[in-house]
Parts: sequence; C-alpha cells; structure tokens
Amino acid sequence: MLRHWFIAAVLVAPAASHAADPDPFADYSGAQLFGRFCASCHGSLGYGDGPVAPSLKVMIPDLTELSKRSGGRFPDERVREIIDGRAVLPAHGTRPMPVWGYELEARAGAGDVPAEHPRDAAQTLINRLVDHLRSMQR
Repeated sequence: MLRHWFIAAVLVAPAASHAADPDPFADYSGAQLFGRFCASCHGSLGYGDGPVAPSLKVMIPDLTELSKRSGGRFPDERVREIIDGRAVLPAHGTRPMPVWGYELEARAGAGDVPAEHPRDAAQTLINRLVDHLRSMQR
C-alpha cells in the first residue's frame, strides 16, 4: 500500500508544480525563444526562409543582416519595438508579424500563480530574444 502511495505521489508531483508555473517560457534562452516564436517564418538561422515564409504575402527579412542594414550597428531599440508591437510597419499594410510582446505578457499573467508584473516578465524575455538576434549578426 505504501509503495502505491509513493508511486502516485511521484506521478502527480511534476504535474502540480507545472500547473503553478506562471510562465512556461520564463527559463527559455534567447535561442529557445527564437525557435519557439520566430523560426517558423524567419528560419532557424534567421535568413527569412522558415517553413511558413513561402505562404506569406510579404518578404520575410533576413535577421542576420540587421546590423548591416543599420550602418553597422545593431538596432536594439528598433528590434524591441518590432517584437513588442510598438513599431508600426506601414509599408506592409496591416501588421504581418504577430505582436509577441502581447503574447509573452499574456502568458506571464496566466496560470495559477500569475507573475506579479507581467509586462516586466515579458520585457525580460524580449531582452533575451534581442540579445540572441544581436548574436546572429553576420
């Protein structure tokens, strides 16, 4: 009987601790965030050749050349604005890229134990993503 109780406790414990996790992406690195949120359009290496890219009406930018297109300096703030939704890209008409800042903020505020400051939690993830994009520059 004791053995069955122990097995049941072990099987239930991970599910209970996961349910209390307010943000499943809190421990993700910038590379993991890129893989989860960006690679489907931008490709795993950031060249704009992700599996979804051919089905879109807009050209997907090569993210490895952001510094080159900005005079040799990585445009940190501009990249943050695009990711979090502050930047409007009028040349594309309606916004073609999802507003990941809103998505990350919503996830940080979800769960059984919501983040105290979802916007701060989302900004931390965006900063990791921006750092990863900076590291991808050719």
